[in-house]
Amino acid sequence: MKRILLAAAMLLMPAMMMAQNLKSPTLDELMWGGNKYWTLQPKSVSTAWWGDALVQTDVDDCTLIYNAKGKSVNNVLFTSEEVNAALKDAGINDKVRTLQYAQFGDANSTVVRLTGGENRYCYDWKTKQITWSMPLVKGASNDEFCAASNSYAYVKNYNLYVRTSDGKDHKISKDGSRELMYGTSVHRNEFGIEKGTFWSPKGNLLAFYRMDQSMVTDFPLVDIEVDKKTQIAQLAPEKYPMAGMTSHKVTIGVFNPATDETVYLQAGDPTDRYFTNISWTPDEKIIFVMEIPRSQDKCELVAYCAKTGERIGVFYTETNERFVEPQNPLTFLPWDDSKFIYQSERDGFNHLYLFQMGVDAQKKLFVNEIKQLTKGDYEDLEILGFNTAKKSIIVRSNESGHIRENIYAVDVNNGKHTLLDNGVGVHRANLSPNGLYFTDRWSKPDVYREIDVRSTTKPAVLGTLMNAESPWKDYSMPVVENGSITAADGKTPLYYRLVKPIDFDPAKKYPTVVYVYGGPHATNVKESWNYQARPWEYYMANRGYLLFILDNRGSGDRGFDFESCTHRHLGDIEMADQMEGVKFLKTLPYVDADRMGVHGWSFGGFMTTNLMCTYPDVFKVGVAGGPVIDWRFYEVMYGERYMDTPQENPEGYESSSLLNKAKNLKGRLQIIVGYNDKTCLLQHSLAFLRACENAGTQPDYFVYPGQDHNMMGQDMIHLHERITRYFDDYLK
Repeated sequence: MKRILLAAAMLLMPAMMMAQNLKSPTLDELMWGGNKYWTLQPKSVSTAWWGDALVQTDVDDCTLIYNAKGKSVNNVLFTSEEVNAALKDAGINDKVRTLQYAQFGDANSTVVRLTGGENRYCYDWKTKQITWSMPLVKGASNDEFCAASNSYAYVKNYNLYVRTSDGKDHKISKDGSRELMYGTSVHRNEFGIEKGTFWSPKGNLLAFYRMDQSMVTDFPLVDIEVDKKTQIAQLAPEKYPMAGMTSHKVTIGVFNPATDETVYLQAGDPTDRYFTNISWTPDEKIIFVMEIPRSQDKCELVAYCAKTGERIGVFYTETNERFVEPQNPLTFLPWDDSKFIYQSERDGFNHLYLFQMGVDAQKKLFVNEIKQLTKGDYEDLEILGFNTAKKSIIVRSNESGHIRENIYAVDVNNGKHTLLDNGVGVHRANLSPNGLYFTDRWSKPDVYREIDVRSTTKPAVLGTLMNAESPWKDYSMPVVENGSITAADGKTPLYYRLVKPIDFDPAKKYPTVVYVYGGPHATNVKESWNYQARPWEYYMANRGYLLFILDNRGSGDRGFDFESCTHRHLGDIEMADQMEGVKFLKTLPYVDADRMGVHGWSFGGFMTTNLMCTYPDVFKVGVAGGPVIDWRFYEVMYGERYMDTPQENPEGYESSSLLNKAKNLKGRLQIIVGYNDKTCLLQHSLAFLRACENAGTQPDYFVYPGQDHNMMGQDMIHLHERITRYFDDYLK
């Protein structure tokens, strides 16, 4: 018996010695704000499509690695040394420092677009000459370059400009100010809005947003980063329309550089209406806009004449008693300008619908729905492009599983779906212009990162550009497990991630932290590397904690009912599901139910505070970052979509307000905010502090001056050190 034990011990010795040799990771190494983070990351592979040929774009050269027939080659097209020599010959005092962002055009052209320190230019690698250049605009923001016309839209001092290919600057507006903004994102980036300018397909016209927010109340913020002469902090107010309050007014202009004229779409009074997903027809004659009333229970597809601004009419209407939330503009078929794809959740999941546009015998525009292209209990997450030869749409969807994201080809004619990747993990694709090939950047729980070149004609890997092992192979990293539990409704599966402590011993009991977000449009658990575990979780596991992450109902990518079931009562269903997760944790013999904590940011900060105050005997410690405390203080577009207005839903606002629960706080709760947070305003956390003071409860509070809703740079390291210390002090 002794010999058997001795042999077993000898077998275990190499593994024990290996574990002892592994390093414990620091936050500076784990977090992307850390000084050492990027030194550990595998070297990235940058590529660009030249027609259907693939070019690897490195710092010093651009090399053709796959030709248009999908064959592997190795042909250097040009180098940075050659480009810089051409710049010197052209008398341009500039240098290109990297070729990683080179943009290639038509397969028959040898001209590439590059950006140097001072200029944007075109370089012909066949003639080795600079064929066109344009100086960059210093101090510009919200800029958008149009390759079709070599034109450049930008905002400076609140006014919108266009610099055309001849270098001439066209000033579109003259009255721009903090209250009257041109060419910027509007409606606080809701409804899929990310920018404020929209070039027409051929680059001849520019549509843009004009936002009048003079009627919107200022929230008082203060900037303490002042120079020595100023000395005293300066006011830095934010225009912030809270739920039920007056919002800004948006109009849409169309600028023609050829005539220097601007027309505005004749949309009528823009009060209490949202304008989103601006789409041009391929002939540049018509602009489609999705218009949503403030109630957000309807979406109208409205057409306008781009030349005159005339409102042509409403051509499609979608309604829902909860809300309608368009996220994507129209996508026209490249082989048929009369047909476009409309994305909608009207059958319960985001799917693709084919429409046809035309002119009838009376020369009036018509739009007809032809058919639904995709259908099923899954979400189409993104249209990536088209295989024009096969007349198929290339999409990213979770058809293979709720926590998977894969690439499919959808035949427009017969609706047939073809899986184009390996069917597991989480994939991101970059499609060639004609859609014959794509680069597939993917990971799965045991694959850190791989980049393959694939065909869209048939599922096939043409080659692998990168197969990176984990940068943490020399570090002690936790075991990450995945599973599902049943939601509080008794039927819906919910997915979780369980991160076990380093040197996990099932006979021990561990302090456990529930990390939560729980709000719309987000998920915490995917079938990517380590099930999407966050670096801080690795750090905590190295300090002896167990972490549990659950995507409750109300979170994203599971269909309309799953996400909208929380409508008018944010926080109730989400907490019920999280408590089902707690029940599951209590069945695990190694979870110490007397040492349970919770942490989350933004909506997760709302959830953290809510859980601490609603279940004060369950959660001993909580850290709430940038929390929403009372939805009356949150912005109009987001808040009213999920809660309606305070006037329409007073009971829902009252029951979800954490000000009413401040008296219940028993454990240790730390609230952390950015002092200049423009998303979850200071009013939330300060009002909660006041309510706690009135009730005699004792939260802790920490502020990052100068930071917005999320901490940036080294403050991210400081933040996670602080969060960790709080759990070490009161939970461990």
